[in-house]
This record gives sequence, structure tokens and C-alpha cells, in this order.
Amino acid sequence: MVSIIAAVAANGVIGDRNALLWHISEDLKHFKALTTGHPVVMGRKTWESLGRPLPNRENVVITRQRIDIPGCRVAHSLAGALELFPESEEVFVIGGAQIYAEALPLADRFYLTRVLHDYEGDTRFPEWDAAAWRLVSSERFERGEKYPWPFVFECYERR
Repeated sequence: MVSIIAAVAANGVIGDRNALLWHISEDLKHFKALTTGHPVVMGRKTWESLGRPLPNRENVVITRQRIDIPGCRVAHSLAGALELFPESEEVFVIGGAQIYAEALPLADRFYLTRVLHDYEGDTRFPEWDAAAWRLVSSERFERGEKYPWPFVFECYERR
């Protein structure tokens, strides 16, 4: 099963210069709780922004380059990354924008953190057809412990 997990600002921005624009500790904990024990698939730039493999998860980096990445498996396409796991395994696609765009038509589930604030950035989440998805859960926070604006954890399943 292919799942997408993303945090997206109100204006669609997901990053700037290969970095997150916000720090919401509740979202980081949510991400960790959902993805721990499952494979995570990411593009090379997302890998570079993390700088290390995510612990307790099999990390797969998609790149056209012929390189070895310590602690990670390397694939040369999203299809190649997904072929590494049985269909019964929940595989999380964690970014970036190009990998999200490729994964959207394949995904069965979509975990979305809506950051209800606009940010300036150079990277946006791709357009997605909300009619193709059914909202199965939603949890709103008026603010984080250390984050001043509202955010919402949503989970969608493909119709």
C-alpha cells in the first residue's frame, strides 16, 4: 500500500531552498508515530535535507545518480522503490514535490498536515483532486506547544 505523508502550508508551499519552513513538534511526533516501522521513500533532495537515515524505518532514496547512500537503499525511480516491498506493506512517500506528483496517482492513503498559515517558499505540493479522496479522520489544533498558528492532521483514503 502506498501512502503519502506531507505537511503543506495554506498557500501550498512545502519548503524553501531544500528546508522546512516551520517547526511544529506535534507534527514531527505525528510523522514519527505513523512512519516508524515502515519503509520511507524520498527523493535525493529530501534525503539531503534530512542528512541521515530516519531511524527504525527502511529508507529508500530515489536518484538518477549511481551512488551509495550509507543506511539507505537507492532506487532510480518511484516504481523501482515500490517494487522493493510487498503490496501489503504500507510504504510512506515523504517528498519532495516531484516524488509526491508521481506518487499521487498510485497512492491509497494520504496523511496531510494542513499548516493554516501562508509561507514564502520555492517548493509547492502538487495539485491534487480532492474528489478522488475520502476524508477519514481530522484533528484540528488551534496552535502548537511552540507553534503560534493552527494546523490540522487529516487522513484521506482513495475513493
